Amino acid sequence: MGPTQKPNVCRQLSRRALGFFSRDAGVVQRTNLGILRVLVCQESTKFKNVWTTHSKSPIAYERGRIYFDNYRCCVSSVASEPRKLYEMPKCSKSEKIEDALLWECPVGEILPNPSDYKSSLIALTAHNWLFRISATTGKVLEKIYLASYCKFRYLSWDTPQEVIAVKSAQNKCSALARQAGIQQPILLYLAVFHVLPFSLIGILEISKKIFGNVTDATLSHGILIVMYSSGLVRLYSFQAIIEQFMQQKLDLGCACRWGGTAGTVGEAPFGIPCNIKITDSPPLLFEVSSLENAFQIGGHPWHYIITPNKKKQKGVFHICALKDNSLAKNGIQEMECCSLESDWIYFHPDASGRIIHVGPNQVKVLKLNEVENNSAQHQISEDFVILANREKNKNENLLTVTASGRVVKKKFNLLDDDPEQETFKIVDYEDELDLLSVVAVTQIDAEGKAHLDFHCNEYGTLLKSIPLEESWDVTYSHEVYFDRDLVLHIEQKPSRVFSCYVYQMCLLIFEREREGQREKERESQAGPASEPAVRSARTVRS
Repeated sequence: MGPTQKPNVCRQLSRRALGFFSRDAGVVQRTNLGILRVLVCQESTKFKNVWTTHSKSPIAYERGRIYFDNYRCCVSSVASEPRKLYEMPKCSKSEKIEDALLWECPVGEILPNPSDYKSSLIALTAHNWLFRISATTGKVLEKIYLASYCKFRYLSWDTPQEVIAVKSAQNKCSALARQAGIQQPILLYLAVFHVLPFSLIGILEISKKIFGNVTDATLSHGILIVMYSSGLVRLYSFQAIIEQFMQQKLDLGCACRWGGTAGTVGEAPFGIPCNIKITDSPPLLFEVSSLENAFQIGGHPWHYIITPNKKKQKGVFHICALKDNSLAKNGIQEMECCSLESDWIYFHPDASGRIIHVGPNQVKVLKLNEVENNSAQHQISEDFVILANREKNKNENLLTVTASGRVVKKKFNLLDDDPEQETFKIVDYEDELDLLSVVAVTQIDAEGKAHLDFHCNEYGTLLKSIPLEESWDVTYSHEVYFDRDLVLHIEQKPSRVFSCYVYQMCLLIFEREREGQREKERESQAGPASEPAVRSARTVRS
């Protein structure tokens, strides 16, 4: 365990007021977040449920904003009580927003319009329009018509806050077409844009002729990732594909003639032609086989995590060096647990190169470092472990009665994710406060109770525990967000009923003062007490 000395908040505030950090705005921001972390984790701080709402459509959360009705309605969660920021006009089902990303102004770039320096929502509609919407007013700032030759459905970041990829729904060959021997030549499309100002990189087609029976494809950090039903994952350089196979450079808003048709790029009905058509197998960067296409890259130096491509290997993770595919020392990670839900593993999002391995009763944070006397090889070791609060060696007695009437006791062990034991369900990282947030659930009688724990990201020390007031049904789908001084729980119930619970930080002493003020206001509104009541009160005091 590391040091637990808390910084003095009063001293930090005094130094900030005297301008000790004025030369570097980043230092001021880090100091402010350090102060907020101390306030969040101190004992007198409580998180109060300030708002609960329900919806028939999915609820999404992003950076202090809660979105309802397919992103048509936006509510700010920053104020003391959530308030509506905007509500866009109602639209038909064919015009609804299907997916969206929040874009925030990058630092150090000069943008053409003042409105570009404010946050925007990049939204994809069901009728293939790409909108840039003001995140505070809901006004449409830019719009691009994509195409009519396919149905675009998904948005993702290729390079966060810089390049987006818009993926089409996959074209699947019907049973009748397969019987007739008709093959679907184009499996899916990827449209790629620089954001703010919007500029087109190109639209790429993924064809069966070149790539084979692809089940999915995506872009990430300039790498085209192609996946197959066999578990094979292949990586290609998107830049190399552009240089080799782009047929024509297209600019949004410019006149264009394509395939005998003329129009303006990005405007209806012309849209954007597919200008990257791969005619030969592109250079392969890397390929690996993994169960269910599970494949991750991270660490320092680069390593990747896979599960061997056999069903009996589910829950076994191999950590290998990317440069030569060599297995790291202690690189086979298997959590010995007996549970209905499998454990999961991923590279730590704090860019430390560490790895988080989550099971029903423990969270392991692993580190990657050089083997002593062999800098070419790396090994996996435990940094720290977070354990669930459970009774040791708990088991149950099963009573059976034989034909002769003798009672026989049999002992059996419970599952590691038995609902009556504390079980980890969600693990996340709050990057601004440098805290790990862990949701633990225990079934008490007929309903489950959850609490959100904050752990030191460096040492794993438990700093704060917040009980969630609402019950937690393990059969429902849940999302929990911890964002500075806010905790938000989104729950999906059967029949597509969505619930949202908002908690905000409050100091206990201030909350008592507010309750006292509210009590005084209620008394003043009720008017003066009657004389008998006053006498009675005096009698009690005496």
